[in-house]
Amino acid sequence: MADDELASKLNRRNLINEGEEGATTLPSSNVFNPYTEFKEFSRKQIQDFQKTFNKYDVGKDKFIDFNELKLMMEKLGVPQTHLSLKAMIKEVDEDNDGKISFREFLLIFRKAAAGELEEGSGLMDLYANMEEIDVDKEGVKGAKNFFQAKIEKQSASMKFEEEIRQEQEEKKKQAEEAKERKKAFKEKANMFNQA
Repeated sequence: MADDELASKLNRRNLINEGEEGATTLPSSNVFNPYTEFKEFSRKQIQDFQKTFNKYDVGKDKFIDFNELKLMMEKLGVPQTHLSLKAMIKEVDEDNDGKISFREFLLIFRKAAAGELEEGSGLMDLYANMEEIDVDKEGVKGAKNFFQAKIEKQSASMKFEEEIRQEQEEKKKQAEEAKERKKAFKEKANMFNQA
């Protein structure tokens, strides 16, 4: 009996490998592991992609649908037309369900790294607005612009901290003035009571 089962599995595997009809893969064999399938990305990169994907998967159905993609592109500062959004989904939608799964989301970054995305396409805009700077690829000028933006962001947070410090000093000064006024009032009240 075990020999028959093994023989049938081997036969089925051969049919799948030869691409013959009627040999479909079982759902259990379609388990997706991003770390083994997308070896060109580090674990950290995949985890960052997963966080981004989850952030824009508003429906929490493990897919980015048309409306979620539209929202994502608007938040990234590169809004797209209706037709452009449909073209973006179609370009990576391998299972033709009209949505982007996490695997298909990773395909965007694989295609971009391989140079398969057209310049100015929606997916290229998505890639360009989500990728961190790669000094080897962008060169020193690209890195300079990236770090300049980081410095400005940090300066903005320092400015915020400085404003908080000024507010605290102002409150301290007002409390001191209130204390002085209270002291002066008590002195005048004592003089009034003595008379």
